[in-house]
Amino acid sequence: MDHPKNRVVIGHSHHIIMYIILLFGLLVISIIILTSQSNIPFFPLQLSISNPSKPLHEQVYYYKDDLERALAGASTENKTVIITVVNKAYVEGDHNNRPMLDLFLDGFWHGEDTRELVNHLLIVSMDQTSYERCKFLHLHCYKLQTDGVDFAGEKLFMSQDFIKMMWRRTLFLGDVLKRGYNFIFTDTDVLWLRNPFLNLYSNQIIDLQISTDKFNGSQWSEGNPINTGFYMIKSNIKTIALLDAWYAGKDNATGWKDQDVLIKLMNDGLFKYLGLTVRFLDTLYFSGFCDDSKDVNVVATVHANCCRSISAKLADLTAVLHDWRRFKNTPIANQTSTSGWTQHVNCWDSWKN
Repeated sequence: MDHPKNRVVIGHSHHIIMYIILLFGLLVISIIILTSQSNIPFFPLQLSISNPSKPLHEQVYYYKDDLERALAGASTENKTVIITVVNKAYVEGDHNNRPMLDLFLDGFWHGEDTRELVNHLLIVSMDQTSYERCKFLHLHCYKLQTDGVDFAGEKLFMSQDFIKMMWRRTLFLGDVLKRGYNFIFTDTDVLWLRNPFLNLYSNQIIDLQISTDKFNGSQWSEGNPINTGFYMIKSNIKTIALLDAWYAGKDNATGWKDQDVLIKLMNDGLFKYLGLTVRFLDTLYFSGFCDDSKDVNVVATVHANCCRSISAKLADLTAVLHDWRRFKNTPIANQTSTSGWTQHVNCWDSWKN
């Protein structure tokens, strides 16, 4: 039998322990409240895994790698991302021109209903300089690993380095699809003057919507000369198979750029074989230097295609942006669909060198 004194001592010790636990609990709660109000993390991982402004069930995230983190950061609610690829030559410019990336972003600034789209833009950098420039601009950035290959300098159209860079891009974009993300791919030499989503079908029936160098009048005709500088693609089994076949096609196409291989695959019947629904975009809305839009009132994008060098693209795209700003500053009563574009003389001359 326990001695009565022992029972008293035990009971007294129990109360002391309970008081200590209660005081410690109050201390922890006070610290949590204070740190949440001051945005200072109390728990070591608070900054990286949680956001105090969100409900608890939304606070913890896990990303398997940097690409998953970058895609999630730029994605819309339906897992759609705008992707462009840059290298050092596209972020530094030269003594005559501003960098291509800066001009590209200017398009979003001066465009109609385009500024918010930058929140869903992922800049894929091919080298350290372009990655650092992207981070400096506070954009969504991802550095694409290209071990053993230098993609920093300008890659002239159809040069060996240009072709290698295009294929590395294709491989990367296939990976994005496999992660369940839809995307619009846009070359950085495309000015977004209006929100292109307004002219793109958002339903799940259309697998691929791709720009053309010259529109033949039918949005479903494979006779359109496609251009891979701007396209929207849905993530599904069919499109993943397309990107796999596209990338694999490089092994039997020495000296061909990625666009040439995709055209061959289309002509060989791959689109039909995979059951793809493909829409070819009208240059009235998605135009380029190969075929200018005939109506500035509806044009959404302008691509510096049919052009060989970055300096020529910069000069002629700068003229396009000036034309656009002049049009926007013209009173509505005086605006006409036939307001013309400045001739792309620098790009025409770029083929002479």
